[in-house]
Amino acid sequence: MSRPLTEQEQIRREARQDLEAFGVNPYPYAFDVTAQAADILDTYADDAHDPAAEGTDPLHVSVAGRITGRRVMGKASFFDLQDTTGTIQVYIRRDDIAEGRDFYNKVFKKMLDIGDIVGVTGEVFRTRMGEVTVRADSLQVLSKALRPLPVAKEKEGEVYNEVTDKEFRYRQRYVDLTVNPEVREVFRQRTQIIRTLQRFLDERGYLEVETPVLQPVYGGAAARPFITHHNALDMPLYLRIADELYLKRLIVGGFDGVYEIAKDFRNEGLSRFHNPEFTMLELYVAYKDYAWMMELTEEMIAHTARELHGTTEITVGDQAIDLATPWQRLSFFEGLRDATGIDLRGADRQSLLRVAEAHDLEVDPSLGKGKLYDALFGELIEPTLIQPTFVVDYPVELSPLAKRHREAGDEGIVERFEAIINGRELCNAFSELNDPQDQRERFEEQVRLKEAGDDEAMRAVDEDYLRALEYAMPPTAGLGVGIDRLVMLLTDQDSIRDVILFPLLRPEPPQAQADVEEAAADVEG
Repeated sequence: MSRPLTEQEQIRREARQDLEAFGVNPYPYAFDVTAQAADILDTYADDAHDPAAEGTDPLHVSVAGRITGRRVMGKASFFDLQDTTGTIQVYIRRDDIAEGRDFYNKVFKKMLDIGDIVGVTGEVFRTRMGEVTVRADSLQVLSKALRPLPVAKEKEGEVYNEVTDKEFRYRQRYVDLTVNPEVREVFRQRTQIIRTLQRFLDERGYLEVETPVLQPVYGGAAARPFITHHNALDMPLYLRIADELYLKRLIVGGFDGVYEIAKDFRNEGLSRFHNPEFTMLELYVAYKDYAWMMELTEEMIAHTARELHGTTEITVGDQAIDLATPWQRLSFFEGLRDATGIDLRGADRQSLLRVAEAHDLEVDPSLGKGKLYDALFGELIEPTLIQPTFVVDYPVELSPLAKRHREAGDEGIVERFEAIINGRELCNAFSELNDPQDQRERFEEQVRLKEAGDDEAMRAVDEDYLRALEYAMPPTAGLGVGIDRLVMLLTDQDSIRDVILFPLLRPEPPQAQADVEEAAADVEG
């Protein structure tokens, strides 16, 4: 059943019919654009390039975009045209446009609305108020908007219908991008960040590859997977939770350095820092270890910040953060000892539960040691690490794919680091475990944890990956970087949904959309 139309939606549909009756196609096929708003404004940013200067040939342009504001008068009017680069003013006069007086009086004044997309050709000039403007000699309707945009309007110092409702912005990102141009800049910067990372790694000779999204055995992280079914093969498959095990197969196969920037999927809850579909960079380099990878990581992140901002000094919220190398180091167990006063290396489950209780942490008493260590560190240490910090040397229970520490392996410690910035994990890396026998034992322990009720543990031993290790994998350093969190950090966004174009949301309440449309119609009407 279709929903009832608002008054403005009905008016716009009638305007579409009027356009067609007038002989105007409201949805033509193409328009030749020769200039963009920002380029025109930049060209005439100073008097030396004034379009009205004596001896200056007038610049004739063809621009296209969305009408975002109109000041309709008698024989002449102004409107604001927004394209992907910015907004420029257009001056349109009844007697100047090629389409004629009837087009101006009937089409422009009565059938066009804010939100419609039009193409304009004309010369650039500067108004008496000094504003660079396009004087239209032709106007073409390119797309008639049948819904009103929730455009902000100001009256007596108060702003009406400003799109600040984040739920609406995330659901209708196309509207958010239209009415909040600064949001487009965040996603341009996201692309720049990813391109910078790729160039950084390419220049060092590492090969960008693609690995399967659908996997018969999931692994490489502790997470619940999404499950699907392949009809032709009549078998269950899992959306990958990590790229790790396939990338390390490539190291076995003879590549010395491979990386992938790709979507991973984890069947987990939603929060400001978690989306079930997210982007990861994973890198594996043969003959290196986690100490070498720490230096590469800090260099790569600092380089990315400089490429984006021209400096390693950034502001996140009210925190001033410097990404310049070297970053500080903190041992996992030293951090816990400083916070609790207890050396928790080798502690049993009951001891960890008592420490959690002593610090008023609510934890499930059935959790294994690894999850308890993680809960303690996540609550007591991680939020305090604002400046870039490598937390190193984790308990083996938290790191089933990391090599035992060369100096403290008998104490249940592995060669792993996490990069924590502004109180949040950004990167995770190991000296990768390449001992097939040790790896089998850890996989089997993961299966036992799964059978004991740990939803995030592996449900099956990956026999093919173990077979690959038995052909011998060289010493290898591995790194995972959360791209979404890196973008949040470098663009000063406080939610992962602000850096993902279309984040996963709960089903939309029917009345919410109706309320937004009614508000937009009230303002425009």
